[in-house]
Amino acid sequence: QVQLVESGGGLVPAGGSLRLSCVASMFGFDLYGTRWYRQAPGKQRLLVASINLNGTVAYADSVKDRFVISRDNAKNSLYLQMSSLKPEDTGVYFCNVYRNVEFWGQGTQVTVSS
Repeated sequence: QVQLVESGGGLVPAGGSLRLSCVASMFGFDLYGTRWYRQAPGKQRLLVASINLNGTVAYADSVKDRFVISRDNAKNSLYLQMSSLKPEDTGVYFCNVYRNVEFWGQGTQVTVSS
């Protein structure tokens, strides 16, 4: 059974930084693509950043130059370094692992105060 556990969320003032982590309990993590999503209150879940199994990264325009996604396959881990945080970055951040199926974590809350 695949489990994804996110951590690192919290309350931070605008301009601050946070580092999110996601640890995957699964075999073959290095064969899966990985993503971070954000869901703001009352809104749909949106893709924030992705890094595929080859290490190719992509970002939503709203977080480019502020967020950095990375992964450590030896630790079955995915990370999201968030800097220069804005109130609009507030939401629950979800880790996603995908190949021909996809798996989700339970999410970690990030709140950026103005």
